Amino acid sequence: MPSAFKTPLPLPETSPLTAKRSALIFGVFAYAYFLSSMVRAITATLSGHLVSEFALSAGDLGLLAGGYFLGFALTQIPMGFYLDRLGPKRIELWFLSVAVLGCLCFSQAHSFEALWLSRLLTGIGLSACLMAPLTGFRRWFPASMQMRASSWMLTVGSSGVLASTLPVQWMLPLWGWRAVFLALALGLMLAMLLVWCYTPRWQSVPDKVHAEHTSEPEQASGWRGYVALCTRAAFVRFAALGCIAYGGLIAMQTLWAGPWLVHVSGLPASEAAGGLFALNLGLLCSYFAWGWIFPILSARGVRAAQVIIWVYPWSFVVQCQLIFFSASTNVWTWVLFAITSSCVSLSQPAVGLAFEPRWAGRVLSAFNLVIFLGVFVIQWMFGAVVDLLSARGWHIEEAYPAAMGVFSSLCLLVYVFFVWQNAHDQHDAQNRDNGGLEPSST
Repeated sequence: MPSAFKTPLPLPETSPLTAKRSALIFGVFAYAYFLSSMVRAITATLSGHLVSEFALSAGDLGLLAGGYFLGFALTQIPMGFYLDRLGPKRIELWFLSVAVLGCLCFSQAHSFEALWLSRLLTGIGLSACLMAPLTGFRRWFPASMQMRASSWMLTVGSSGVLASTLPVQWMLPLWGWRAVFLALALGLMLAMLLVWCYTPRWQSVPDKVHAEHTSEPEQASGWRGYVALCTRAAFVRFAALGCIAYGGLIAMQTLWAGPWLVHVSGLPASEAAGGLFALNLGLLCSYFAWGWIFPILSARGVRAAQVIIWVYPWSFVVQCQLIFFSASTNVWTWVLFAITSSCVSLSQPAVGLAFEPRWAGRVLSAFNLVIFLGVFVIQWMFGAVVDLLSARGWHIEEAYPAAMGVFSSLCLLVYVFFVWQNAHDQHDAQNRDNGGLEPSST
């Protein structure tokens, strides 16, 4: 392993954060991420209104929702580099200004093309709302708090998704969806003000310090530096799982669970919105629980990979019910899907902790790129399969389970790869501990 990953890089001196200051910093970033998650998931609640007003097909709806995540993906590589150099405060402010513009444009859109471009712009603008705080936490908070801070940020994110369901459904008859986006733009402007006033300035590491402690591939600021980081076993181990399983969870949560409840489970739109509320509440509780439970498990030597290997198979049980017993599925089936799949969220902070703080922005943003590329692909693929089968004469309540079957097959493949890769890495580590010799059969 290169010396850059053995010798800690000296960081500039910083004053220890008090508990009150740490909570304030967390709260400011959490508010911005709450709004980000609300904007991200709101298409699931608005899907019926957008479909009727713009005559969208299932593929169009998937493409529209996926445009947001494509915007996320486009920014991750450059954003990660500048997060490490310029810090969360400046990057968050720059990106949030773009998000405000995106929400304003969406509220005034009158064609599918304008909707999609506005959604892409919004995705670009909100792409730093999780990466910026996680990068900062990696530097500002002790290692023992990393998993908890990350899980609780996801809890806040789930509360934002929760707010995009029933509360938005209640506001639509009074305000209309365009006014909702204007209100979100104002909320994001308030988030910019809070970030400006209450988050710390970034103390970057001088280039000469980087040069003394960093091998040439990792020192590179472009693709070479990313490739050097992302080809390490700590990253590769989680990448496919993050793309398909974690990305798929977000894809279902933010888009396809709602239409499923309407078209397959036969619920009216108001009850489907209530179902999305319950799904997101279950996910919120799951993230909060992982924030409490995992530090306890970690203190006993349990790793994130082990938790995922033990817990995620239960998600396949729920997926089988969605595929083979679709007619009997209801809100609680989707709640169970969210709870049993939530363990894959541990992959993100696990990847961050596997690298030193100086790489946090690049490593976390690269992994986020993997996740949201998965969200984009799964959202589009699910809608494309539904459209394809419907065109071939399948009933809509048959096409949805078939699309779920495709998704579940992909999840099974990446889970098997994850288990194999984890066993392979453990075997290599055991060999290194034995001086490069195969372990004794005894």
